[in-house]
Amino acid sequence: KEVLATQLVKNKKITLKPMTTDEAILQMELADHDFYIFLDKDTQKTHVVYRREDGDYAVIETMPTV
Repeated sequence: KEVLATQLVKNKKITLKPMTTDEAILQMELADHDFYIFLDKDTQKTHVVYRREDGDYAVIETMPTV
């Protein structure tokens, strides 16, 4: 399905902060969000932590294309 520009309702810029996954989960919970984007303290890569439907947490790790 093609996304039309008129469907985009918000564009937000964020500063990635180096932190551990546990720190990112805490920040996500404090902000009462379902996901949180952060810079992994060890790998210096962008990660996304999110709350799953079952209440557990998961992490999406980004990788450069080859």
